Amino acid sequence: MGIPNLKRESLHESSSEVTVISTSPNKKKEAIQHLGADSFVVSREPDQMQAAMGSLDGIIDTVSAVHPLLPLIGLLKSNGKLVLVGVPEKPLELPVFPLISGRKIVAGSNIGER
Repeated sequence: MGIPNLKRESLHESSSEVTVISTSPNKKKEAIQHLGADSFVVSREPDQMQAAMGSLDGIIDTVSAVHPLLPLIGLLKSNGKLVLVGVPEKPLELPVFPLISGRKIVAGSNIGER
């Protein structure tokens, strides 16, 4: 899950629906009970990813390992924002065409505690 520094209240500050995306279905209970997620998507399940395509206004990506960004970009609505806060050892590949054609934004932020 990777978001221990985000408080449950801050996830729902703007009355937004919160979706947690994880590679592990075992984290669903934690996402819903402890983080207050409204929904949960297993990123390794193609049917779940397809069902969520184009449905999210924003994603906070906390993954600190190298991972593909294209599937996450596909989940965003037009004008959606992908904010990267994880720091992988190696550079991530950023597909530009889906960003331009879908009017999507990628940004970085330092939200962790030091």
